[in-house]
Amino acid sequence: MARWYIIHAYSGFENKVRDSVLAEAERMGLSQLVEAVEVPVETVTEVKRGKKVQAERKFFPGYVLAKLTMTDDVYHLVKNTPKVTGFLGSMGKPQAISEAEAARILNSKEEAAARPKTEIRVDYEIGDQVKVLEGPFASFNGIVEELDFDKARVKVSVSIFGRATPVELDFEQVERMK
Repeated sequence: MARWYIIHAYSGFENKVRDSVLAEAERMGLSQLVEAVEVPVETVTEVKRGKKVQAERKFFPGYVLAKLTMTDDVYHLVKNTPKVTGFLGSMGKPQAISEAEAARILNSKEEAAARPKTEIRVDYEIGDQVKVLEGPFASFNGIVEELDFDKARVKVSVSIFGRATPVELDFEQVERMK
């Protein structure tokens, strides 16, 4: 009977571990024992260089969910996969999680895909020097004073006629200076 297990992998190599486990199971003829291997991710909106970009972010960095029928062969297949440090469980022994827990993790992945993303990341922070890209203050330089993530706006102090003037702009209208 297949159950859900959590595989601990090197952070940043979750997709490679997933692909390696599936490929190795196919090669060894164990694919009927490896039902699913999932890397829980969500899509977030980031602002980079003044443009909104969709990016994937992992729910649980360093972890991969796998629905396995645990046998010695499957255990060794996963354990000997490059970039895998082991299973989640006490003393390195694989500890299955409940179907409800796996469903919660996987449903939160689907819910995250279904709901509109309100999380926005920007590549500048308060105190950074930025350049205004568009609007009446285009090509002006300024310093970030406030970030309002609810309204996706940034307050920048721009020097106009020798005086610092606060200007409120959209996140996409400014970019961090290098």
